[in-house]
Amino acid sequence: MTKANYFYDMIPINYELTEEQREQVKSSFPPPALPDEIAGLDLNNLAKGTPVKTRVLLNDFEVKKTKTNKSFLKITLSDQSGNISAKMWDNNGEVEAMQPILEKAGVFDIRGQVDEFNGFKSVTIYDMTPCKENIDPFTLLAYTKQDIQQLSEELFAYLYALDNPYQEIALRAMDQLWESFRISPAAKGFHHNYLGGLLKHTVGLMRFCRYITIQEDNPFRAVMKLIHKVETQYKQEIWESLKEDGQRPSFVWKDAIDHLYHMLQGMGEYKYEEINYNALITSILFHDIGKLAEYDYAGKSMNVFDYLYPTATIEDAQRKQAGIAMDPLGVTIGHIPYGVLLLTKVIEHNQVQVSMEAIHLMSHCILCHHGLPEWGSAVRKPLNLEGYLIHIVDYLDSRYENTEADHQK
Repeated sequence: MTKANYFYDMIPINYELTEEQREQVKSSFPPPALPDEIAGLDLNNLAKGTPVKTRVLLNDFEVKKTKTNKSFLKITLSDQSGNISAKMWDNNGEVEAMQPILEKAGVFDIRGQVDEFNGFKSVTIYDMTPCKENIDPFTLLAYTKQDIQQLSEELFAYLYALDNPYQEIALRAMDQLWESFRISPAAKGFHHNYLGGLLKHTVGLMRFCRYITIQEDNPFRAVMKLIHKVETQYKQEIWESLKEDGQRPSFVWKDAIDHLYHMLQGMGEYKYEEINYNALITSILFHDIGKLAEYDYAGKSMNVFDYLYPTATIEDAQRKQAGIAMDPLGVTIGHIPYGVLLLTKVIEHNQVQVSMEAIHLMSHCILCHHGLPEWGSAVRKPLNLEGYLIHIVDYLDSRYENTEADHQK
């Protein structure tokens, strides 16, 4: 049994895996191979004139003019060190030649040197070549510093504990999509916006769910305890902001308390209903799984599209992949509908025998997990306890992410 705590040490993390199950996770659902620590191109540590030869992501570019009307490319690059400012001078028609290349490619091998002007360092690029190799995203993008193997074991401990047909649905989904699921970000901004973020976020929701439905004796009292903790932390944020001089305060929990109480009152309409824990945990697995299609990044696999649409062809075979961005196909549908599509696909593809009511319960949870239509919910409001709970735990985990260091539990 593994024990730890989550959410300001309030939620116990405890789960069990047999040795056989642990070996099954390692062999069937292995973590990605992580590179050695990569420092990236940190210009602050490099002197003016230092030669540069490295691989980078292209974030943005524009054509600019000097005071003498000479053209140059102003380029924003990035790697694991963060953003890198760069420029390329138009000495021999480079600006015109590079523009169509920069429009199509997202990963480049560059050669140049460190430059400095008014104390600001950048890279003057002499040569910029699109990378043709397969990209390991972990060499260029930020990723979780938590132990991915441990997160994987925790996830599967919860899935192995499910009753069928829910366990079968969950495991068949991971059989098909684990390679992408284990590394996918959960966002391109705000929360879990790094490789491994989706896995970490999904496990976080399951921790909250288990606390509310299993570890506490009453789900309404459990939610009230969580709200009380949020109130305490918000007061602490306000107090810390009062002690800061001249700095703009950051309030993670601002406006959260009223919303959480509103959701708790909504739960009250269904206070005599039983919670389907198995359906809730399975819904959590699928709630953001559509982000495998909604987001794009260098090295992303197309297997989620291949699985959903095996007879379809992709006209734009040369996709521009760089940092975490909205996928040009996925953004037209969004991760919430994709979650229901993937749930349906897994059930049909594996011929899982499941009740019509269970399918609609899980689908409803996926569709309403954003809580409000103005926040992206596909239904007006949750219509059962499970719907309210999946929104509450998603809301809490998304905000809590902004209060903790990534290496923490």
